[in-house]
Amino acid sequence: MGNLFDNPMVLLIACCEVGFWVLLGAGLLARYVLRWRRVGAVLLVATPVVDVVLIVAAVLDIGRGAEATTAHALGAAYLGFSVAFGHSMVHWADQRVAHRFAGGPPPSRPPKRGPERVRHEWQEWRKCLLACSIGVAILALLSFVVGTPEHTETLWRDWIPKLGLVALVWFVIGPLWTMLDRRTT
Repeated sequence: MGNLFDNPMVLLIACCEVGFWVLLGAGLLARYVLRWRRVGAVLLVATPVVDVVLIVAAVLDIGRGAEATTAHALGAAYLGFSVAFGHSMVHWADQRVAHRFAGGPPPSRPPKRGPERVRHEWQEWRKCLLACSIGVAILALLSFVVGTPEHTETLWRDWIPKLGLVALVWFVIGPLWTMLDRRTT
């Protein structure tokens, strides 16, 4: 078995993940520590660019006839979760850095109990559904529009059901568990 990073798509996914956090960190550093508001805003707005790079690379790779691999599927899932959760991740980090370096208010925390907690879990699960839906749409695009079903079988046969399983498990341990747990109501 070869090194996982021998696959260019795996390497690109890793680079995109690192790129997201570098842009986020640089944007927050520029915004709050260096007080370069415009530069910080540009860097934060640029975080989705790494997603565009990833999808373009996957489309080009499959389009040139490459056999679809788990790396392509992970790229689709990464892209879905990055789009669905990216804004809230940036907001989460922004609150903490603003509090620490710019005298901002303390960061908000998810509610611990009651109907507010249940609403929070439903909101997070809807983001998961969005992420999985984006991932499925990208897998379908790669499988049936860009590539051929023969070259992309692992995407539509194996990974679309896996994303469905992720949404189901998230539902069970998120909203359903919270609604049934007497300690949170």
